[in-house]
Parts: sequence; structure tokens; C-alpha cells
Amino acid sequence: MSTSSAGPGPHRVELDTAAAAPPSAAALEAWRSAGPDGWADARGLHATAATARRLLDAARAALAGAVGVAPEAVSLPPDHVRALHAAVLGCGPAGGAARAGAPVVVSAVEHSAVHHAAAWAAARDGAPVRQVGVDHLGHVDLAALAEASAGARLVCVQHANVEIGTVQDLPAVHAVCRAAGVPLLVDAGASLGHVPVPADWDVLVGSPRAWGSVAGVGLLALRPGVRWRAHEPGEAGASRRPGEQPGTVDVPAALAAAVSLQQVLAGPLGRADPRHGLIEQVRAAVRAVPDTVVVGDPEARLPHVLTMSALFVPGEELVRGLDAEGFSVASGSACTADTLRPSHVLAAVGALTHGNVRLGLPRGVPAAEVDRFCAVLPGVVAWLRRELGADGL
Repeated sequence: MSTSSAGPGPHRVELDTAAAAPPSAAALEAWRSAGPDGWADARGLHATAATARRLLDAARAALAGAVGVAPEAVSLPPDHVRALHAAVLGCGPAGGAARAGAPVVVSAVEHSAVHHAAAWAAARDGAPVRQVGVDHLGHVDLAALAEASAGARLVCVQHANVEIGTVQDLPAVHAVCRAAGVPLLVDAGASLGHVPVPADWDVLVGSPRAWGSVAGVGLLALRPGVRWRAHEPGEAGASRRPGEQPGTVDVPAALAAAVSLQQVLAGPLGRADPRHGLIEQVRAAVRAVPDTVVVGDPEARLPHVLTMSALFVPGEELVRGLDAEGFSVASGSACTADTLRPSHVLAAVGALTHGNVRLGLPRGVPAAEVDRFCAVLPGVVAWLRRELGADGL
């Protein structure tokens, strides 16, 4: 265990890239190349604006093709969270004016932004939020989902969970929603660009930062038949796409998102992704450490995410211990790590809500660095337990 602060410190390995990955070279190049021509307001009437508009249209068309919709069905809110807020607050079934006060259904492991928006919508519409539980691996209870979906305005079930990596059975979930006549909002923020995303959704939200693009835009796609309800003030005389906030779209960020998504989708996904095997290696190393637990489905999972807990070791202490060895990992809830509040996701699956850390392997992480992490982990846990007086408990 490294305890000295003298010297340059250990070589650093970034293993906290599940929610936001380092921008790829392709994303940065697209962002830089679009800057000189894409800075203008694409809504303008002059030639400079027309150039920006062409870049934006190209980016939108590429993103639409990647998720399987028409370009006019794609909106570019400022980020993933704003896209989720817009979808929860604005979407409903076609011809569903009578459902304006109908409840929103959410799984217990949705992103905190979905829970917050659903609660806000409940206060606005006077309709309760219906929350559906999950099993110990994080899979939504389909029978409970079917019961909760009756008469609802919208059902929210993520494709994969960014904290524990569990991937949902979207075809089965979508079948439940179709039977109830309710659109399904799928948060693919953790999965798009990492595993194949089935076409079983009515509203899709993605996070370009999670697949290796720059900050500046999120992704929101609506299939035909989804009704949009405006939920915030607009600009006078302006016509905006669902989910796009007043103001201009960040054109360079949109182009970077499109180029980087095309790049990652052309590469290996899911089990074919080299990170899938590396996470299996880490899972085995964690299980070999006494009194440790790996959370989430070991099979239906993201290829790059792992959450573990070590009994008697606070998560923030484990983060610091691994940081001293040169490894950046996350602690606490992925959505509320700044507050270190207990994770609602871990609580929902019945796991320990304290003492957990999450790894998100970046693309191209060297296998030797994962080997080193697996070699270092047992010693860090043992050293912390001794320091905390928990050795041998």
C-alpha cells in the first residue's frame, strides 16, 4: 500500500468512465473541425448560418441513422439529464389528451433525473408516481410493471444501469407497454455505444459523453405515435423540436456526438468488446478477496461496468486507497456521488448501500493495467481494514 505523498506518485489509470468517458480522438477532431463554421446560430438566414445549419443537419441525420429513426425525430437537448427531464415531462400516448393527469411509471433503479422529473410531473398533474421494483440482480418485475402500466401516461425503464451494469430485457418490457397502450421511455445513457440497443422503445435518450464525445448535447428520439406536450416557456415565434431548450444547439458538439457514435457502433459491442473479458477478470479478483461482493447480473450486463463492496471498508476510503495506487474509481451512487448519499439503486437490489465502489473501464484500457488493479486490490482492502480496526472481524 502506497502511503507516501512524496515523489511524482504512481502511474494513473482512469477507471471511472462509466457515466462520462474521455473524448475519443474522432470526437475531438470533429469538434475542432466544426468550430470555424459551426459557431453561428443555425436558425439564421445568412450564408454563415446556413453553413452551421448544414453541419447540424448532417449530425442529426447521422444520429438518427444510428438509432433507427428519421432525422426529424431526433432532438438535441443540452445534455443527458435535460433530455431525460424533457422526455418524462413531455411525452405521452398519441391522442391521449385525457391522460394529461395520468401517472408516470418508473422502475426503482432509474437514473435519479427520471425520479426527480416524475415527482415534479406528479406535483404538476396531480397524479402519483408508480414505482416498480426489481429483483436482486436489478431486473424489473414484469408482472408488477404490467399492473402499474394500466392507465399510465408514460413508462420509464432504462436499458442498462450505470451503477451495477445490469441490462434489461427490453423486448419483454416493451411488450408489456404495448399491451397497456403506453409509450416506453428507454434511458440508453449507459448502454448506447457499449452494447446493441434493441429497437423496442418509443422514446430513447442517450448520453454522448458516455460513449466518448464532448459535452454540449444529449440525444432524444421519438417514434411516430408519441404525443409531445410542451412543458416549458418557448421563444416568441420560435419552432422547436421536442426536448430542445430555447436557444441554439451546440453544432460542434452535435457533430462530435454523431461522428463518435458512428465510430463506436462500428466496433465490437457487448460480449465482443475486449472490456467484457477484463471485467470478468476483475469480478474473479474481487470474489477472491474475503467479505467482498459484486453487484448486478453477471451475464446480462454492460461490458465495462462493475460495482463491488468490501465489508467494514467505507467506499470513500477504498476510493482514496486505490487512488493512492494510481487508480481512479467512483464511489457512492452514480447519480449523487457528489453528496455520497446512499445509492437508491443498491437499496433497490438489496445490496449494501455504503462501502461500494464502481469501475467503468475506458475503451482501449491496457490489459496490463487491469492485471495491476487485480494485484493491488487485495492489499488495499486488507490495509484499510487494519487501519480501521476491522481486520479479522
